[in-house]
Amino acid sequence: MADFKVFNTRFSFSTKGEIDFTDLTDKVHEAVSKSGVKNGLVHVFAPHATGVLILTENEYGLLSDIKVFLEKVIPKHGRYRHPSNAHSHLRSMLLPPDKTLPVIDGRVEFGTWQSLIFVETDVYPRKRTVIIQVLGT
Repeated sequence: MADFKVFNTRFSFSTKGEIDFTDLTDKVHEAVSKSGVKNGLVHVFAPHATGVLILTENEYGLLSDIKVFLEKVIPKHGRYRHPSNAHSHLRSMLLPPDKTLPVIDGRVEFGTWQSLIFVETDVYPRKRTVIIQVLGT
């Protein structure tokens, strides 16, 4: 286990507001490349109560469908007790704030058409950060 590595990095970015999408795929590839890990895992975590990570195709029509889905399942103007952004918190409960992907031969293994996308569920633009941790040999 002498060659086991743990590499940590953070990436910060700004969102435009409610149900905004930020593609993090290139940043994950970059972190794995910098880590020197050839075989292991990359774990990406968004430490936010109103932000989530999804693995899906980064295609405008599909992202629009995701937005419509979130708005339909948890409408913005429901009868909520939490002030101003209860729907944002409820939407973020549907999807996880983290994803783990395999690293094989120094490359992150994404499925065909898959991208790692941060979804802003809060009502205002925010500065967000994701933590990327690469583990392996």
